[in-house]
Amino acid sequence: MNEKTLNPKLQNALTAFQKNEITEYLVYKRLSNNSGDKNREILSRISADELRHYGIWKKYTGIDVKPDTIKVFIYIALVRLFSLTFAIKMMEKGEGRAQYSYKQVAGDFEEASQVMEEEERHEKELISLIDEDKLNYISSMILGLNDALVELTGTLAGLSFAFQNTRLIGIAGLITGIAAALSMMSSEYLAKKSDRGDKNPLKASLYTGIAYFIAVVLLVMPFFIFHVYYTAIFSTLIIAVIVILFFTYFISVIKEVSFLSRFLEMSALSLGVAGLSFLIGYGLRVFLHVSM
Repeated sequence: MNEKTLNPKLQNALTAFQKNEITEYLVYKRLSNNSGDKNREILSRISADELRHYGIWKKYTGIDVKPDTIKVFIYIALVRLFSLTFAIKMMEKGEGRAQYSYKQVAGDFEEASQVMEEEERHEKELISLIDEDKLNYISSMILGLNDALVELTGTLAGLSFAFQNTRLIGIAGLITGIAAALSMMSSEYLAKKSDRGDKNPLKASLYTGIAYFIAVVLLVMPFFIFHVYYTAIFSTLIIAVIVILFFTYFISVIKEVSFLSRFLEMSALSLGVAGLSFLIGYGLRVFLHVSM
């Protein structure tokens, strides 16, 4: 079959394949330019394959197709903001959809099977790229973030009804959060040092502390913005859910695990502790006759 016998449906499908291939070629090309020796070699080879795939489909469509520059920008930004591994996993998802599409035209184009095989090989090679320092300490990041979300949302909720003064709650929450972050850092350092594993205790403690501190700043911030404590605690809970949503998605992509179950579990835990702490704060205020 050649470009003269293509019906409109096949023409559009092959043109979409071309656009996807030339886009991924540029992404892998740019990623290879900013990677270490091992990653650069694999990424360069994959980018060359993507360009060759583009040429295969061009042979049938007879036209040149421009890359999706927005998609290129997004993937490069994902690398810079998060990690190479995260961006690669997102690319894998795209390649999985492409393989499904190639199956639809495999009966019309013998090259489709070859392209599918090479895309499947890409997935295996991409997995071998996961060699980033920060991801070796992802368990420490999870520890810091999860502890901060559960502990600080509960603390702020309890303080809210006990004090009912946003500035006072914010200061108390910030002090508590910073102290807790330092405590978590020291605990993680001692834990990793006693494990005698391959992880650097200092790096592990830093990743734990940084994740905890970022969560503290985000959760406490509403109490320095709003004057009504109900508004502040409600905003804090929304921020907590957004942080959980974002981080859970990040972990689900990196670890290839279920997103929904982890998101619901972390949300229920944080919001449940916050609700219980709010009731404890109310009880203490009534029992101790606190008035501010």
